[in-house]
Amino acid sequence: MQLLTTQHLSTTTKTPLARDPGLHVAIISDGNGRWATSRGLPRSAGHRAGAESARRIIEAAPRLGIHTLTLFALSSANWKRPAAEVTAILRLLHEYLLIETSHCVEEGVRLSVIGRRDRLPATLRQAIADSEAATANGTRLHLRLAIDYSAREAIYHAACRFYKVTELSPESFSNVLAEVLRGGSTEVDLLIRTGGEQRLSDFLLWECAFAEFVFLPKRWPDFGAADLASAIEEFGRRERTRGALPDAIAG
Repeated sequence: MQLLTTQHLSTTTKTPLARDPGLHVAIISDGNGRWATSRGLPRSAGHRAGAESARRIIEAAPRLGIHTLTLFALSSANWKRPAAEVTAILRLLHEYLLIETSHCVEEGVRLSVIGRRDRLPATLRQAIADSEAATANGTRLHLRLAIDYSAREAIYHAACRFYKVTELSPESFSNVLAEVLRGGSTEVDLLIRTGGEQRLSDFLLWECAFAEFVFLPKRWPDFGAADLASAIEEFGRRERTRGALPDAIAG
């Protein structure tokens, strides 16, 4: 798998951390529109192909040791796109929830949505609430879909509430942020971005403070379980020091 860039590569062989049942992988699923355009298809076809890729990745995630998977489905900045494209994405999300909720229940997947809901169609808001309620007992995988999501906006709203908190600490702020997000706030271990771009695009800024990044040229509809496994293997080879000395030096 070709990596555009890697950060903090380790020269020491380490056990892949994907075996940790608490591994949180976040994915910026970029490249749907360009994938479709390169094939002479409408951009909506790319988003539909991207939804199929999401199904493959969600199915593979628990087998690869992932306990929490966060997918960037719709950025708050995406409202700037043509209305027809945004409408198609929202319709696809609604369709996805209606079709996949029962499958999530069968597979032990808990589904949560993070991001604003007030700008979403009422039917989509209801589908989100129904899916979250139906899958609340899932323990095999926590699937978080970021819809109408902005990390800076979430942090701002958490800061507005934080003055009421008696215990001032990073942990208590994370708790407030989790309340704002509804779907919780957990530290990201590995962030993957497809499509060739190398930026966070206002995604999980607080949670990615110590995340490892893997940027891929492959566009999201072409991303599969083997690519996810390869990214996790790359993650397992990295020395995660969190500002401390690497184990080899500290020893």
